[in-house]
Amino acid sequence: MIKKIILSACLLFTLVSFAQESASSPYSFYGIGELMFKGTVENRSMAGVAVEQDSIHINLENPASFANLALTSFTVGATYNGTKLQSNSKEEKASRTTLDYLAVGLPLGKLGVGFGLVPYSSVGYKIQSLASVADQNNSRYNGSGGLNKAFVGAAYKITPNFNVGADVNYNFGTIKTNNLEYITGVTLGSRELSTSTLSGVNFNLGAMYKRKITPKLNFYSSINYSLESTLNSKNTRNIATVFYNYAFDTTVVDVLLEEKTEKKLTFPSKLSLSAGVGESRKWLVGGKVAYQKATAEANTYNAVDNVGYGRYGSISLGGYFIPNYASFNNYLERIVYRGGFRYEKTGLMVNSKSINDMAITVGVGMPITGSFSNVNVGLELGRRGTAAAGLVREDYANISVGLSFNDKWFQKRKFD
Repeated sequence: MIKKIILSACLLFTLVSFAQESASSPYSFYGIGELMFKGTVENRSMAGVAVEQDSIHINLENPASFANLALTSFTVGATYNGTKLQSNSKEEKASRTTLDYLAVGLPLGKLGVGFGLVPYSSVGYKIQSLASVADQNNSRYNGSGGLNKAFVGAAYKITPNFNVGADVNYNFGTIKTNNLEYITGVTLGSRELSTSTLSGVNFNLGAMYKRKITPKLNFYSSINYSLESTLNSKNTRNIATVFYNYAFDTTVVDVLLEEKTEKKLTFPSKLSLSAGVGESRKWLVGGKVAYQKATAEANTYNAVDNVGYGRYGSISLGGYFIPNYASFNNYLERIVYRGGFRYEKTGLMVNSKSINDMAITVGVGMPITGSFSNVNVGLELGRRGTAAAGLVREDYANISVGLSFNDKWFQKRKFD
């Protein structure tokens, strides 16, 4: 059954990942868009803390985790997002539903293998700027697309308590922006259409270690290092005079400029360190810190004078509690209760203001009776940006649902 589920989900995810508009933020204009990937629902509900050597949940944060899997695992997750965007003068609301990840993990003795597909970043905005005086230009800005990651990784259990692993990611995607300048009452305007086709490869290295502190208490640690990488961008830019209608559909009248360029976007190395303590299958408290040097993510179409890209940094605290995982007569005692807090300095600077992101998270993991599979639900309440300096503050709520299916493969049949 799990094989059929995996095949069906892979086909669905591949189609939707190229079609979905996953962002609704004006900040997704900058760089490669709004970063979507925050891990699986299980880890996201703990603010990104993923330090325990889990045997039935795939950990997408550290490739060394694949060696911990005891069963063949398949996981898929989706999120509903509701956002309130507020400036000093106006307030708007937006919502979207996205598929977040799909992954498969295979235990092969001391070796573990994982592969999957993750939408990594997304561009999605619709902004209109209306002139306060008649006969002056109005503007409409639209953007869509983003970056996806297809990955494959492997891990090896050097000792029962120490794993190492690595994965390789193929990054690909397309970002489109459409800017229209027009005067109210005049059906002729100018349009600038830009398309960037992105591709590149990057590598991650990881290690995980645990040890007994007391007969019941464990110490967990994790390190993940992403090597510096380059993203190739093939850009096309088209400026034209167009007719537009009330729905702002355009028809080209005259092409004024059409050019093709190529640009390399460099992403520096990133280091993540995690540590935690807990009692296996009972509770865990942990934290994570991550750091990345300043990037130069601006492309040809979104290089703006008042925007800069600084260093990224984040801190997360989170954990879980299970009242009694072995309870037979009380389902509520077998539920995993999760929570956490995170703060991120995204590195994006607009109008000399740092665009930071903070959130609190809660979630539950509900076991499917008679199996090792489970359904995970998480809630994330957060704030990004600021309404100062002519910018936009985003207050958002994310409701995420993840399915984790676990089964034994490669078993020799006892009966034909």
